[in-house]
Amino acid sequence: MVPLLVAVIGGYLLGSVPVAVLVARTHGVDPREVGDRNPGFWNVKERLGRRAAAPVFAGDTLKGTLAALLALVAGGHTVGFGGVSGAGAVPVYAATAAAMIGHAWPVFAGFRGGRSVLTFVGGFAVICPAAFLLGVVLLAVAGLVTRSFATGARAGVFALPVFQSIFAPVEYVAGTGLLMCLIGLRFGQAARSARSGRAASPGSPVSPESPAPPAPPGRTRPRS
Repeated sequence: MVPLLVAVIGGYLLGSVPVAVLVARTHGVDPREVGDRNPGFWNVKERLGRRAAAPVFAGDTLKGTLAALLALVAGGHTVGFGGVSGAGAVPVYAATAAAMIGHAWPVFAGFRGGRSVLTFVGGFAVICPAAFLLGVVLLAVAGLVTRSFATGARAGVFALPVFQSIFAPVEYVAGTGLLMCLIGLRFGQAARSARSGRAASPGSPVSPESPAPPAPPGRTRPRS
């Protein structure tokens, strides 16, 4: 029980480190206030460029990896090339989930976090190294074919549970699916926030500050 608590608490605290915010602030930018307001790699890359965003990519991924490794060390477990198994599986999945939750709702950054994609990928590298490497290969191939890193990354991430099914029992693949549900939840929340922001912005169709439509030509509005 103690190793599991260490894994969960440690994973959450690792995930809560706001890498994107810390990196972007060295450039005078708060990613939570610009672009899509997501404190993650993509927003930092769009605002500051690839070079500035590289530490964010590495840091957010490493949070998931370190959390999963912490779970292994705390419980005295090991992992094979085909992935975690036996008693070591639950702590590793729990630590990865905790790191993703920490990234999404970080205690060190006012609970305003990102979507946890890279943190999930980092944890998955420990959960099933073989499937992770296949995902990297697919990312590279899809990225080269489409000439889009974003497309390659999506293909690689979505294929991870498929590749994992080659090496791991179905219950472990289901666990990976549950982790990915958190990513879906965060994307859904971001989409709703974006719609709310557009609806409340001045000049939007439902905003109380929207200007009145112009009068038809040849007609004047009655004076109030």
